[in-house]
Amino acid sequence: MLVLACSLPGIGPGLAAESPVADEIDLAEILRKPEYGNYRGYAEFKMAHYDSARRIWEALDQRSFGEAAFNLGILYEDGLGVARDIERAMAYYRRGALLGSPKAMFRAGVMYWLGAPGVSTDRGEGRRYLSMAAAAGDSEAQRYLAADSAGAGANDPVLRADRALAAGRAEESVAILAAAATSGHVRAQTRLAWSYEAGRGITRDLALAAQWFGSAAQAGDGEAMHALAVMHGTGAGRDKDPMLAEQWLQRSAAAGYPAAVAELNRRQAAR
Repeated sequence: MLVLACSLPGIGPGLAAESPVADEIDLAEILRKPEYGNYRGYAEFKMAHYDSARRIWEALDQRSFGEAAFNLGILYEDGLGVARDIERAMAYYRRGALLGSPKAMFRAGVMYWLGAPGVSTDRGEGRRYLSMAAAAGDSEAQRYLAADSAGAGANDPVLRADRALAAGRAEESVAILAAAATSGHVRAQTRLAWSYEAGRGITRDLALAAQWFGSAAQAGDGEAMHALAVMHGTGAGRDKDPMLAEQWLQRSAAAGYPAAVAELNRRQAAR
């Protein structure tokens, strides 16, 4: 599973009353500041306020904010706050890819490449989306394409974890990631952090997610650095600290992580 990106028409009724943060959401402000809105949606997601996150991302998706489509796909793929619906998740991933989200490109590519419950394997479509993601700088997409020959990548724990997940064996996927993360595999650490954050194949634990993001970020993983930037920026999972958020964002961009680079480019263009 990938980290949420910090956007199909509206889905279902308005924001559920169960989230105490719901009444504080100002969609007009979120639409005026999409990057802030996406971060706010991510914070709601981290606090398990899935209805609130969905409402935010639906609003951004209607304005063609590509990362919101990816995030909505995650909600539907995992059944977080909504009924699990793989077909709808795939529709969001394809939409996000067309809107330029590297994460959506990668997720659509992996699901076609490996197949999944409800998704038939289609290596042609998988290669097309993975190639788009690789061209956008996604290192995991590049690894998938490099492992195209028979048997290649069999010893890569992240790829093995993805194969287990595609076969519906989420707990096995987490076990593979945990073993590799404990032995120091940096990408496995980041992926394990996302498993803890979403509760996929393991009990949801935001503190452990933050811990594993921290380990991977200190080892130089740009995606983990970006996750910490969002955590410190929103106060979800880590103490709210704008200075640390900015430092991790800058480090993530320097490491070439596409979402961080895009954020800094958007800031520059807005000046």
